[in-house]
Amino acid sequence: MASKKKLLQAAAGGAGGAGLDVDEVFSTYLYEGTGSAQTITNGIDLSGEGGLVWAKSRTDNGVPTLYDTARGTQKPIFSSSTSAEGNDAAGGATNGLNTFNSNGFTIGADWAGNINVANQDMVSWTFRKAPKFFDVVTYTGDGDGTGRAISHNLGSAPGMILIKKLSSATNWIVYHRSEGGTKYLELDNDNVANTYNMFDNTDPTSTHFYVSGYHKVNQNGETFVAYLFAHNNSDGEFGPDSDQDIIKCGDFQTSGSGAASVNLGFEPQWLIVKAVNDAYNWEMYDVMRGFARRGVAVLKANTNVAEADGAAEGAFTPTNTGFSTASYWGNNVRLIYMAIRRGPLAEPENATDVFQPHIYTGDGSTRKQNLNITPDMVINMNRSTSGDSPALNDRLRGKGKEMYTSGTGGESNYPNLGMQFDYNNAIEVQDYRDSSGSNYLNLCWKRAPGYFDMVAYTGNDTLRTINHNLGVVPEMMWLKRRDSSDLWYVYHSALGAGKRLTLHETDAESSDTSTMNNTAPTASVFTLNTNVNHVNANNSKYIAYLFATVAGVSKVGSYTGNGSTQNIDCGFSNGARFVLIKKTSDTGHWVLFDTARGIVAGNDARLKLNSTDAESSSYDDIDPLSSGFTLNNVPLCNTSGASYIFYAIA
Repeated sequence: MASKKKLLQAAAGGAGGAGLDVDEVFSTYLYEGTGSAQTITNGIDLSGEGGLVWAKSRTDNGVPTLYDTARGTQKPIFSSSTSAEGNDAAGGATNGLNTFNSNGFTIGADWAGNINVANQDMVSWTFRKAPKFFDVVTYTGDGDGTGRAISHNLGSAPGMILIKKLSSATNWIVYHRSEGGTKYLELDNDNVANTYNMFDNTDPTSTHFYVSGYHKVNQNGETFVAYLFAHNNSDGEFGPDSDQDIIKCGDFQTSGSGAASVNLGFEPQWLIVKAVNDAYNWEMYDVMRGFARRGVAVLKANTNVAEADGAAEGAFTPTNTGFSTASYWGNNVRLIYMAIRRGPLAEPENATDVFQPHIYTGDGSTRKQNLNITPDMVINMNRSTSGDSPALNDRLRGKGKEMYTSGTGGESNYPNLGMQFDYNNAIEVQDYRDSSGSNYLNLCWKRAPGYFDMVAYTGNDTLRTINHNLGVVPEMMWLKRRDSSDLWYVYHSALGAGKRLTLHETDAESSDTSTMNNTAPTASVFTLNTNVNHVNANNSKYIAYLFATVAGVSKVGSYTGNGSTQNIDCGFSNGARFVLIKKTSDTGHWVLFDTARGIVAGNDARLKLNSTDAESSSYDDIDPLSSGFTLNNVPLCNTSGASYIFYAIA
């Protein structure tokens, strides 16, 4: 989002208009350590607004390290340690985090080996100061023994507070709203909750938090920092209408079988949890590193160990309304959490922010491919050689779980294969999708309200509705069973709820009044019927991909062929960069075109989602048009009197 627009939104938010988006106040950013200066551009204004950076090595043991704008640059503290505040400048003038920027931060040589280790994968979590989200407060202890009130600017009662003495060594003291002002936890260890007067036996308010005279939170003459995280409870002021919650602090208890489900009212992108009645670590998850993969890609705030990547599932799975767990934590364990919502909250204004057709030539290796977006779904297609099925990968299901749009098979489960998503503005392609000399296409989508959404769910063989976060009525949906062979079920609004298509076949539309109970989706749910293996078999795993029209960005529509030339107006200003077309009144391929390979006034490079065929450029199917695209007299896309559906992206 442009800086001018951000300023206008902030001003409007104060007057009851648009509020801040999640992506303006929080970022998970993955980067490779270099051991030398590099700038992390994550879109968070730290120099102007202030905030916190929390960073950790993923691939090796390394201390989780925190820097904040209240204390200044080159002053690390460590969540796994009781140590006092460090001094990166002692190792060099530009070591450590040395600049807070308007769109991120700059780090220098990593003399302490924590946030910029050469050739190691790193992660940073950035929290921007904003009302009802996050605040940073520093203070000097007075140790008067009677407690004191310390003012803050969070604008609401904090849900969680982390307090650390800076001038000498001591534990991190944690307040959590679920434990109240009479109990505390320690961030630097796995201890259970303790009852002690750390917070003057008083819960914080929207203007103050309280500390006792105890030396860990208020020793006379010592300096302290406090990080305050909000708890939105239908009072958040974020999003286009300033009415959305983006951060929650709460608790839950696992059942006698170890299961639990938490309803946040939103889909989380970041989660920290801690058991309060048993000795468990502070575990941290985020969608960039693989939150969706359940039980893997965990880091721990209170230890220095590298990222866990175990095979066992069961820790946490994000849902479209919260998160769930199976048996990872054991039975009857009570845990506290803080969760941050997945963004963005506003519809995209530019298609280049949410879609990219990307081409490359294989070199026989596994390698990182740089992109202009951070994708949530990628369809990979071999342009040169027949026999390779189009492979669909997505962030929600996790790495190594490919599905193939030209067949009915379930998803693969090879974590080291398929597209690797744990990069910002990039993906990693494996060697079998990078054959030397072959040409490839990656079609990359990013999730955004009104544009594109994904929902993973488990079938239960009952008439039901499934919640989604598209925010508008889906105009096209692809549904696929993941754990077994079954058809790719396609709903399209031009056909209605009583008709279906199949993505892997050339079949014409067919009547289907049972699968979706003959019910069109709404802006919040879609409907599934009973006894339908395609979409709702009991205990089977499914994924749904939802698409819709955003003015000037995407268009889901239909047309009737005229056997000649006709213009398809999508409401675009610079033409379509991607077009998918399917004949519905008779058999026909799911044929696609894109500007990376060429939508030109001449023969066009054509691929098919339902086929393993190589690319063909034998026909002049479509031509450029500023408002959309132009169809030519080609039977595949414009037979006179035939009905077609299409999906286009500007």
